[in-house]
Amino acid sequence: MIHASLIEQDNARHLAQLTADYDALGAHLARRGIDIAAVKAKVAAYGVAVPSWGVGTGGTRFARFPGAGEPRHIFDKLDDCGVIHTLTRATPTVSLHIPWDKAPVADLLAKAEQVGLGFDAMNSNTFQDQPGQARSYKFGSLSHADAATRAQAVAHNIDCIELGVQLGSKALTIWIGDGSNFPGQVHFTRQFERYLEAAKQVYAALPADWRLFTEHKMFEPAFYSTVVQDWGTNYLIAQELGPQAQCLVDLGHHAPNTNIEMIVARLIQFGKLGGFHFNDSKYGDDDLDTGSVDPYRLFLVFNELVDAEGRPGFAPAHMLDQSHNVTDPIESLMVSACEVRRAYAQALLVDRAALTAAQDGNDALMATACLKAGFRTDVEPILAMARLEAGGAIDPLSAYRASGYRATVAAQRPAVAGGGGGIV
Repeated sequence: MIHASLIEQDNARHLAQLTADYDALGAHLARRGIDIAAVKAKVAAYGVAVPSWGVGTGGTRFARFPGAGEPRHIFDKLDDCGVIHTLTRATPTVSLHIPWDKAPVADLLAKAEQVGLGFDAMNSNTFQDQPGQARSYKFGSLSHADAATRAQAVAHNIDCIELGVQLGSKALTIWIGDGSNFPGQVHFTRQFERYLEAAKQVYAALPADWRLFTEHKMFEPAFYSTVVQDWGTNYLIAQELGPQAQCLVDLGHHAPNTNIEMIVARLIQFGKLGGFHFNDSKYGDDDLDTGSVDPYRLFLVFNELVDAEGRPGFAPAHMLDQSHNVTDPIESLMVSACEVRRAYAQALLVDRAALTAAQDGNDALMATACLKAGFRTDVEPILAMARLEAGGAIDPLSAYRASGYRATVAAQRPAVAGGGGGIV
């Protein structure tokens, strides 16, 4: 992995400039009545999970172009995830996808300890057929017309819970590709009833301290109708299942111009915001790097999250979920983790008293100016100082490239042939 001496050497090149920038920003924020040390402490305590599958090369719906040093198995993935946290100090946990990442529990725990990671939410897979699987999910899983196929999908989700308990996870995330591609292919109501019936069986297997996250997507891979297609349906599911069920919001899986921050506010208001899959989108279901297209939208989401801090039971789970086809996945995930922290820091700078006064006084211009004041502030010195003090890199990308990690693992891991299609 990345040796501490290399990080220290790279940090030495940036330290004087960082110190000057941090002190200047501290003075600027002090004039606004903001304690930079308090903001830095909150940023340092904030972590976002990395998806195990994110360190591999993804792709478009038409092609996949594998990169050098592709991880061969979960243990290679954990090595890569460990590098991300070593440099950013922002990604302390990894989210596993089963059966892709299935391995002996003792081996997973030992490897996680070696690379300094814990385990976040478990992710089930009933959107693909696996080798040796008795029944196909081609026409659905938890909502399939065949009871035996639904039972197989339920059993898989319960297996994920049982594995997660042994790993120290506290949540199960369910996304299904169930839907239809042709009008009349399915009966919408009966299909949804079957989904709810099956999901209730999974919910019944949750330990008392676990949560169940359900994720909505407007499409992928069902293009005419999708069973869990929007936040309203997702909310209905969470209400039907019970208090341990909450909604997962994936920023990249909404139609263009959807007001995602308002969806977040609604789910917070009614206690059903479970967490996020952070990425970005230009058209829909794009899985682009977080903050790469619309960083202001990411900031507006965090504005709602900061506004809700301190509410009883408010503890959303945060995870990255991206598909990399033209970049080094480790680099993209590092940059995205930093972008999420950036949006959080910017939201912490919003003058909430002034914002509330402007809102209550119907002063639209001053209200949006309050938000812009936070968003326009360059908080990079806060992020970099938090990384430095935690033993990370002032400039994670610079340190990573200086380490030669990608070339090292490329020499150890066999090259993967291209030609595959579809987003992973």
